[in-house]
Amino acid sequence: MTEAPDPPAGPLRDPHHRVSPKAVRLWLLEAVVALVLFAAGSFLLAAWIPSWSWLPLWLSGNSWLVPVVVLVPATPFLVVEPFVRFAVHRWELSGDVVYARSGFLTREWVFVPVSRIQTVDKAQGWFERLFGLATLEIRTASHAGSSTIQGLDHTVAAGLAEHLARRAEELRDDAT
Repeated sequence: MTEAPDPPAGPLRDPHHRVSPKAVRLWLLEAVVALVLFAAGSFLLAAWIPSWSWLPLWLSGNSWLVPVVVLVPATPFLVVEPFVRFAVHRWELSGDVVYARSGFLTREWVFVPVSRIQTVDKAQGWFERLFGLATLEIRTASHAGSSTIQGLDHTVAAGLAEHLARRAEELRDDAT
């Protein structure tokens, strides 16, 4: 029976590349949209509450508190989150492995061997297109499904997708 190799000493190093600085503006815009939706929903709820006779009188008389309770804690979180997200999200193509780190409350480290890649897709939502950004989606046959790198410049995502697809094809040919 063989023993597992010793883990490397010290903490896992960060991937080399940051996502595009324009990603902060994208994530701020998404946060503003979310805040507007939260505000609209809380104001609608506050407008309906007085018509609900089954609620306690103190709540129906103070329905203006609903938007306050929703927006006061959400606003600082939605403003700070894009900057923290930018500080944490990183990626790197190192040898024949794509290495990405994301998440700020729950960290996720992803290592994708290029030889396991089945497809590489580049996607752009409306807001991403507005800022010239793209998301790279790397699919493998793994049970975990696909890995994504968000907030890349469109040209970086396009070049990386093309490079990964070409390299995956070369490695697949070598393995047969």
